[in-house]
Amino acid sequence: MMALIPDSHKDLLERPVYVTLTTVLPDGQPQSSIVWWDSDGDYVRINTTRGRQKEKNMRRNARVSILALDPENPYRWLEVRGTVEDITPDGAVEHIEKLSQKYQGKIYYGGFAPAERRGQEERLTVKIRPTKVVIFPNRPR
Repeated sequence: MMALIPDSHKDLLERPVYVTLTTVLPDGQPQSSIVWWDSDGDYVRINTTRGRQKEKNMRRNARVSILALDPENPYRWLEVRGTVEDITPDGAVEHIEKLSQKYQGKIYYGGFAPAERRGQEERLTVKIRPTKVVIFPNRPR
């Protein structure tokens, strides 16, 4: 997966850059959410809570797009189009904790989110297989 992302834009995946995940609603309209992301080398991964609209959308239609916009230069971006291959609770709490450290520099439950939420929600890790990567500018400057 990492081979699909040019070296010129890999920092947008590695840095704590907030990204837009776009899924497809039942009526065919796009639905976008701001999410945290990372990669395990093969997949792009996000984390969500069971029952959210994006989870429902991805279970029904596995085609998604993620857009990472460079916060220092909005004319530099990376789009990853792909297919959701797995949505699992296995390791999802550990995954959200890892993402929270990357994005917030603190634990998720009891740091970023109230500690009591841990017992009230089920976290899910979503693995997305990239099928196409688009970058801009398409040549390093």
